[in-house]
Order: sequence, then C-alpha cells, then structure tokens
Amino acid sequence: MAMSVGSDGGDDKPMSDINTTPLVDVMLVLLIIFLIAVPVVVQTVELQLPKVAFEPTTTKPENVSLSITTNADGSVTRTYTRTISRPSVSPAEAIRQGRTGALIEPSVDGYVNAIQVYPYTEGALYRLYAAPERITDIALQPGETIVSVAAGDTVRWTVGDTTSGIGESKRVHILVKPFSAGLRTNLVIATDRRTYHLQLESTPATAMAAISWTYPHDELIALRRQRDAAVAATPIASGLSVESLNFNYAISGDKPAWRPLRAFDDGRQTYIEFSPAIAVGEAPPLFVIGEDGEAQLVNYRVAGRYYVVDRLFGVAELRLGGKKQQIVRITAAQPKSRQRKAGRGA
Repeated sequence: MAMSVGSDGGDDKPMSDINTTPLVDVMLVLLIIFLIAVPVVVQTVELQLPKVAFEPTTTKPENVSLSITTNADGSVTRTYTRTISRPSVSPAEAIRQGRTGALIEPSVDGYVNAIQVYPYTEGALYRLYAAPERITDIALQPGETIVSVAAGDTVRWTVGDTTSGIGESKRVHILVKPFSAGLRTNLVIATDRRTYHLQLESTPATAMAAISWTYPHDELIALRRQRDAAVAATPIASGLSVESLNFNYAISGDKPAWRPLRAFDDGRQTYIEFSPAIAVGEAPPLFVIGEDGEAQLVNYRVAGRYYVVDRLFGVAELRLGGKKQQIVRITAAQPKSRQRKAGRGA
C-alpha cells in the first residue's frame, strides 16, 4: 500500500490507494491449495467393522429361603429352598401361553358312545365344536344347580337350558347352536359346585353331539368318606368286656385342642381316646416317662381317634411344639382291686 500527497500547487489533501496485486496473489495461492486438498478430503477409506448383535440381557434373580423347624425330640431341621424366577414375558404372550396350556381338546378315548367325557379340572378350558342347524348338549353333574350362564357372543349363538330326571338324578343341560360356520366365542357356566369354561367354535358340518365331565376330586372325597366311615365302624379291639377295662387314668397339664378325652387299658394294651378333631389337626407324639424321669418314645398305632399302645405304663406325656411345648400328662392310678390285693399281701 502506498500513500501519496497532493502536488505543490494545490491544496494538500491526503490520498491513499490500495495495491490489490499482492491480495490477488494470495487468493490465487489459497485457491490452488484448496483445489489440491479437496480430493484428498473427499476420498474415503473402507473399513470392515465387526457387527455386534444387540441382545438384551435377562437377569435371573434367585431367592434362597431358610426355614428352621424344631422336632418333638428337640432336634433341629434346617430346610433350604432355592427359587429362580423366570424372565418376564409380555402380558399378551403370557395370556397366549396360559390359554394354550389350559385348552383341552376332544379325544377318541374320551368318547362314551356319542358323548365326549372330559375329566373336570379347575381352571381348564374345554373345546366344543358345533355346526349350524345342529344342537350340542352340555350335560352337568346330576344334582348340580345353575347360578348363571354367560356367552361372549349372544347374537350369533343360541344358548338355552333344560333339565332331565327328577329328584337326586335331576340333571341340567345347556344347549348351544351357532347361526353360521367360522364363529368363535367362549361360554362360562357357574353352578353351585363349580365353574365351567368352554371355548366354542363352529364348523360347516363337524359338531359334537354332547359333552359331559367326570369329577375325580369328588370321587376321591367319596372314597375318603367311605374309608373314614369304615374305620369309624371298625372296633379298635375285639373280645373286650367293659368289666375288664381299667379307666383309672388321670389327665393333667395343658389344654390344647388335641387334649385326649380319656385313657383306659384292658390289662395288656393302653388306649388313649381323642376328640374327632384330631383327624384334621397335628397329632402329638407319645412319650413314656421312665422311673428315672426321662421321656422315651414308645411304639403305638393310630386307630381312628385312638392311640393304641401295646403295653401298660405308669406315666406318659403327649408333647407338641418347639420352644414352647404343649404337654399333657397321662397318669395311671392303681386299680382298687389291685390295692386291696396289695393290702392283704402286706
């Protein structure tokens, strides 16, 4: 950059001129550098990076529980329980898996003539195939009374009920019929005894004539009642006479629910009688107290609500509980006949 001053004859005014030649040179140099550098920057290098698949980690929390139980003989039993929880699934998947596992389909072995007989299980889902212009009969247990019947689709399915038999053999029948094929819905039947869950599906021509159930739980209860009745009717011993029994036993100590009513012997065996509630509660073990005061377990058997001990004893105790035991003592007193004989001998 140069600066010039005005001529000698005129007014002195400062004048300035910018010499742009160096600036143009600099710009040309920068442009050349830019043109050279751009291809290098744009050029890319291919790299093969490892592919990592994203896998969400699932934790399996473990719960370890310890329970300590004190036995009647004073020993301690330790029980360790290890529980590993499964990874959680979505609610929709849980429902799908639950329905699939609970659904019971018809089987050839389950047919009795034209009736499909399902074994009843609480919470099971039973399949019923129906067809248009055909009625399928759902037969309930004899003596069972309907509380309510509800269907998911009451517009395209006809659901009614009727009865057969009288008295104890009276039986309720639920009748279902679809209006067309390709329909699906569910049916819930609530009675005074249980609840039935059915999955209804209509087909063009395949229909089940009737379905019913067997009730293994009820049969098991009936067998248990028969067994209990037979046990109750069976005498605890035969050939006993009241005159030969010795009821001279004293019962003392705590008063738990299982406290025996009385004890007696026939001169050979000792019998301990309990209330009927002993059958549903925890039964206490029997210990015989020796002459040294030590408690010893004794062999005995349970006959209904009786303990039968195949020997006589002077003192015995029934014990139940851990640190705070409930103890009932049974003490045998000498019969009067024996006391008189002992007095005469003296």
